[in-house]
Amino acid sequence: MDIRLDPDSPVPPFEQVRLRIIALAADGTLPAGYKLPPVRTLALDLKLAVNTVARAYRELEAAGLVETRGRLGTVITSRAAGTSVQAQQAADSYAATTRALGVPPETALALVRAALGLPG
Repeated sequence: MDIRLDPDSPVPPFEQVRLRIIALAADGTLPAGYKLPPVRTLALDLKLAVNTVARAYRELEAAGLVETRGRLGTVITSRAAGTSVQAQQAADSYAATTRALGVPPETALALVRAALGLPG
């Protein structure tokens, strides 16, 4: 995840993190369902206090742009990614079904690409 902070910016670091995640979701870099790094990991990577990153995540969650799923982590919502909720639910259902059937992820993706008429 490409987040760079500007130490000379008047914008607080938590807000820089929040705005960057919003931008990455909006441009499709972080699609709906994308799992964000744990707060501690991102804080370490960005050399920030854990509470700074936690605040960014809390504000994103309050806005409905990320969802925390307990042990499964914090993920980008369809709202943040500009994807319809129905499309996200269909993707989640397909992923669960293929996992239950024991279909390897590469094969599941190949099936989707073929169904959409995409190459390779």
